[in-house]
Amino acid sequence: MTSKQKKQKFSSRRDFLKMTSVGGLGIFAVSPLSIVRGANVSGSDEIKIALIGCGGRGLGAVKDRFTVGDNVKLVAIADVAEETAKKAAKVLCTHESYKDNVNLPDDRIFFGFDAYKKAIEYCDQVLIVSPPAFHPDHYAYAVEQSKHVFIEKPLCIDAEGFKRCMKTNQLAEDRKLTVCVGFQRRYNRHMIEWVQKIHEGYIGNVLNTRVYWNGGQAKVRGYRYENEPEMSFQVRDWYFFDWLSGDHIVEQHCHNIDVGLWIHGKGDRMAHPVSCAGMGGRQVRKTPIVPYNECGNIFDHHCVEYHFADDSVMHSQCRQINRCLSVGGEKVQATGGVGQSTWLKTWDAPRWNPAKNKNEKNSYVQEHIDQVEAIRKGTALHDGWTAAHSSMTAVMGRMATYSGQEIKWDEAVAKGKTLFLYDKELSFDLTPPVMPGPDGTYEHAVALPGNYNPFKE
Repeated sequence: MTSKQKKQKFSSRRDFLKMTSVGGLGIFAVSPLSIVRGANVSGSDEIKIALIGCGGRGLGAVKDRFTVGDNVKLVAIADVAEETAKKAAKVLCTHESYKDNVNLPDDRIFFGFDAYKKAIEYCDQVLIVSPPAFHPDHYAYAVEQSKHVFIEKPLCIDAEGFKRCMKTNQLAEDRKLTVCVGFQRRYNRHMIEWVQKIHEGYIGNVLNTRVYWNGGQAKVRGYRYENEPEMSFQVRDWYFFDWLSGDHIVEQHCHNIDVGLWIHGKGDRMAHPVSCAGMGGRQVRKTPIVPYNECGNIFDHHCVEYHFADDSVMHSQCRQINRCLSVGGEKVQATGGVGQSTWLKTWDAPRWNPAKNKNEKNSYVQEHIDQVEAIRKGTALHDGWTAAHSSMTAVMGRMATYSGQEIKWDEAVAKGKTLFLYDKELSFDLTPPVMPGPDGTYEHAVALPGNYNPFKE
């Protein structure tokens, strides 16, 4: 056993479930809403919720949901790992601020790959905070069971996931369910006013946008448990495998891409670029530069140029390399002026800023406030359409950087390579799509531009 291996040993599936910790393969669900477009089956106004994915972001989403202050009860949770689910339950049941909003007996704490199905039956609203690749299937099942959905971004990590989400979007709309996606900046009052001002033509017609998420290296676990199945290791370290996260352009930079699409879309929830091209690679996220043998197969930088039907362009950059320029946010250039983040400047007027409001809520909370209001009033709220297109735009960018080719939207959607194990019966004994090479690393599985085929073979 190497120094990077933990001394715990796997001797059974139960041991494996206890020791495997997945940041966010859990379930948030809610019981049938008393207020869902009318009366609750129980005759009260209590909304029962369930959590899918009990990692740090999952617990954060629950806390944000409780902050709304309505009559809500967390009644079921689920995670792929037993230990993670039980730890989360202990925190939730004993936290002084919201323990009264929690009713979690042992028989409603679920774990395993199918745990989300078990938790969903108890709720009215489900909070899905699992790793990105699981989102299309978790989302579909929740809507099939007629649950209101809060789901973290991105909505998909490949073309197959996009098409599944689009079908689910239609079903959710037909059933008048609310769908809130964790592109929380669309709920930020300053951003809403800023984008609206652009759409009103304050700085003229948009020529191009520039969107950035350039920062340092993301944390790598870099260790294995002794006798740990490969599937366990990769699901624990899901961020660094393209088939689970979609690469950081999809998992993280999708936030900035979403804002860019929001601007270019001019209110069209089906807006998308028509083509893109770019470049990217893996400069430092590899052995021996990074002091780990297990740093997955994703790139550490991407740069993509997206073209829209109106000839406007979005320039996208994301990088995860230490000791380099860190920059994030969005910039816009139009025929009559420019803008950045929350200000706009025309050529002949002072800089404009959105009005300040000291009572404005954190956008992570505001998204839950808006969804709860829609649920209780029976009004429409459906982020699934824009979120699916923003996620697929990021996927399209990865296809371009991995391959070095120009990628057309229609071809990407129709023939894009499938990364995730859809329709497979998931288990820890299953062989992942990516396996380590003879040297124990995943360097052989890193996409090589000019050689990588982004389409189905």
